[in-house]
Order: sequence, then C-alpha cells, then structure tokens
Amino acid sequence: MKKVTIRELHAKTGDWVRAASIHGHILVTDNGRAIARIIPETSESEVPFFARRKPSPAFARLDASGKTGRGGDSTQFLSEDREDRV
Repeated sequence: MKKVTIRELHAKTGDWVRAASIHGHILVTDNGRAIARIIPETSESEVPFFARRKPSPAFARLDASGKTGRGGDSTQFLSEDREDRV
C-alpha cells in the first residue's frame, strides 16, 4: 500500500486519486499518523485481463493438433537433477 502525506495530497490531489486506481489503496498520513485512505472504485462486472485473452491463431492450430499438454512433471525432473549432483 502506498503512503502519502496530507501536504503531498493537497499539492497533487488528481495525481494521487489516479494513482489509487493503479496501485490500490493509498494511505494518507498527517505527522506520521494515518488519517484517511483513498480506495479505488471497482467495477464488479469487470473480467480479469487473463480471462479476456484469446489464443493466437498459431497456438490454436498447435493446440488442436494435440501436441500440447504432454510435458512431464517439472518437480520430478528437478528432483532427479539435484540427486545427480550429490
């Protein structure tokens, strides 16, 4: 959580309000004591970024070919590699 003094908030209110939408909560302090919090307004119907992504045509073709998802367990490979080093 970001912190801003009341003096900084007074000087650049618009900048800090816009920053709240990017960084989340911003704590406002006066002489080192928390006095307020700026909380961004959130839209409940907003879909997360990664849920909106679409696969590229090249990946869609690769995925349709059945050649994806056949990898091994990486933790097993790492464990075997570490055992070989000892």
